[in-house]
Amino acid sequence: MADQAYDSNALRVPVAQMGAEAVIPCNRTRKIIIPHDTRAYKLRNRIGHCFNRLKHFRRFATRDDRRTIHFLGFVHLAAAMIWMA
Repeated sequence: MADQAYDSNALRVPVAQMGAEAVIPCNRTRKIIIPHDTRAYKLRNRIGHCFNRLKHFRRFATRDDRRTIHFLGFVHLAAAMIWMA
């Protein structure tokens, strides 16, 4: 999934070779419109917003924790704090 700025055949070909589907809205300059899954693209936007809000916590953005379990615990705590706000 990517923004319109990444809409190019040079990017779509390797994605198709991997067996994946490119969920990229067409650039306005394209003559032939390539359809994309609008629902999946909207969900991508929500995930991006979630990560943006998590990055406001310095501990999350810099990944200060050495152990994965401690980092994951903080991710859960930060997500709960965001959800409650």
